[in-house]
Amino acid sequence: MAPTTKVNKFDKSWEKKWYGAGIFYESSEEVEFDVFKKLEKKKVLSNVEKAGLLTKAEELGVTLSSIEKLGVFSKAEELGLLSLVEKLVGVSPSVLASAALPILVAAVAAIVVIPDDSVGLVVVQAVVAGALGFGAAGLFVGSVVLGGLQEAD
Repeated sequence: MAPTTKVNKFDKSWEKKWYGAGIFYESSEEVEFDVFKKLEKKKVLSNVEKAGLLTKAEELGVTLSSIEKLGVFSKAEELGLLSLVEKLVGVSPSVLASAALPILVAAVAAIVVIPDDSVGLVVVQAVVAGALGFGAAGLFVGSVVLGGLQEAD
């Protein structure tokens, strides 16, 4: 399910609070969304072929046989990653962007709260803030990509 048009709604019981996903979130109509049809319309495979990405990947040592030896596809099936991706494609991009903001704030808070007294604490500070910042950036970039895939034709 992916939103196609934004709908402004009035909710009498809504209250502004200091937490939650209401910062970027807008209500929307739900419609069926097929990511494969959208990728086909955008000619992603043709663009990958024209850009020579497969040749570049092969030069870096990533080939279909190396992926096969690692068992990436069978592991993805075992973990249920394909169904997870299918569910995530139907999520509104604004939800992903809204989730990125508190994680980014947590990354900044980790830098501020964790003291710089020793090398170990600086390493902990860098690892925690880096992981949170990377996660927030991933969610935000994911929301932009997902928004591009879900935009109305």
